[in-house]
Amino acid sequence: MRTLRTPPPASRPRTAHAPGGGAGLPQAAAVGRRRRARVVAYGGRAGTHGVKMAAAAAGASCSAAGSNGGSGAGGMEVDAAVLPTVMASGVTGSVSVALHPLVILNISDHWIRMRSQEGRPVQVVGALIGRQEGRNIEVMNSFELLSHTVEENIVIDKEYYYTKEEQFKQVFKDMEFLGWYTTGGPPDQSDIHVHKQVCEIIESPLFLKLNPMTKHTDLPVSVFESVIDIINGEATMLFAELTYTLATEEAERIGVDHVARMTATGSGENSTVAEHLIAQHSAIKMLHSRVKLILEYVKASEAGEVPFNHEILREAYALCHCLPVLSTNKFKTDFYDQCNDVGLMAYLGTITKTCNTMNQFVNKFNILYDRQGIGRRMRGLFF
Repeated sequence: MRTLRTPPPASRPRTAHAPGGGAGLPQAAAVGRRRRARVVAYGGRAGTHGVKMAAAAAGASCSAAGSNGGSGAGGMEVDAAVLPTVMASGVTGSVSVALHPLVILNISDHWIRMRSQEGRPVQVVGALIGRQEGRNIEVMNSFELLSHTVEENIVIDKEYYYTKEEQFKQVFKDMEFLGWYTTGGPPDQSDIHVHKQVCEIIESPLFLKLNPMTKHTDLPVSVFESVIDIINGEATMLFAELTYTLATEEAERIGVDHVARMTATGSGENSTVAEHLIAQHSAIKMLHSRVKLILEYVKASEAGEVPFNHEILREAYALCHCLPVLSTNKFKTDFYDQCNDVGLMAYLGTITKTCNTMNQFVNKFNILYDRQGIGRRMRGLFF
């Protein structure tokens, strides 16, 4: 890699004073160009490391105003202070990321559980797993990581990570460790500290951050990769934001739709089955109350507590005749036919299961009989 030498900065513009102590006018001076070498690590997991050198040149012109009359006045200079940041500017992503909704659900569940346990919002840390083919990364799942705080810095428990990684590889053999996730606002120096720890485990990891406290309607998820930037002659790690797409499977779509229905009002009674059962329960409850009211009126009329109202009694009588009569011959015939069909289906299922069991028994018996026959024949050869 070639090293770019940075030229010394240009001298500041000097103020020229008019002879005789008059008003001075600053002469225009060009600010020296600052060159910067940026080293961007591309896709370390793919096996090759690309190095991107970018030189940025910036020019600025300064102006000053002179005052009239009196004694001479000098120009004023203002040096803009550069605020420290962890975000790299002007860097395009080196990989394309596909994010599954299961990862977002896992992170949200992790944060909600920790908030319920601690009684306050806390920052959680976890690992991202998935697949990578070249520069295409698919983040498919995640798991939690243990961490503790040392001097206000998060330290990951690597022994716990290695144990969880071994367990996940036994179940998801085609997935690999891709990076880590956390919760909170924009990236800061504490995230850089944790990212350096993850870099000791895997080269060029992804960094996903979810902001659970945002009020925006957009998805509060951001994905970053790390770049090395030469600032003031020192190599500094910065984050470059990546664009991502959502990749869903059929099972994930069904689960996300169900969760969206459940969380619409903050309760679990918004699913399709729950709505149907609630409607049926309300209808049956209302029918029971109306029938109970009619029955109480009929009993009170028979006891002479209330006067007879023939119109109401006729409507009650008509209502009773609207109910299906279950003692007709047609009902009995249909009922017995349906019972016979159900019994026949159950009988056929039992016969099929019995035949399968018998077939397995015959196969095992044949294997055992063949072994015993071979043993007898072998013993006959020696005696």
